[in-house]
Amino acid sequence: MINNEWLDRDDYRYFYTIPTRWNDNDQFGHLNNVIYYRLYEALIVQYLTEAGLDWMKDAIIPYAAESLCRFRKAVSFPDVLDLGLRVIKVGRTSVVYAVAMFRKGEQEAAATGHWVHVYVDRETQQPMPVPGFIREVMLRDS
Repeated sequence: MINNEWLDRDDYRYFYTIPTRWNDNDQFGHLNNVIYYRLYEALIVQYLTEAGLDWMKDAIIPYAAESLCRFRKAVSFPDVLDLGLRVIKVGRTSVVYAVAMFRKGEQEAAATGHWVHVYVDRETQQPMPVPGFIREVMLRDS
């Protein structure tokens, strides 16, 4: 789904910086695989919050429908990470993001992947069009 060549920091439009924590490491001294997904989720939540989505009150909200992570280089505590996002497709009810993880100061991604959101009505759980104000932000960042 995502272009495998999007390994460069310059391929991404939005960044969120976060430090790793000691307990993010697994028994081998690398970031645990689950943490990569948690960090990607934190990146997207921050992006959408800044775009104006109210996760607790909006009637139309995004649900994660698919996610993928390709591990390229090990990262570990005490690395500081720049998480990159680029919107690669805005459909009627869904959005596909390219995501990547960079060590602070590095140009090539340590991990890449994608995340798919489907927008649904909070009450009925039925797919709904991506809200206009979110669509505008996403089209700007694609």
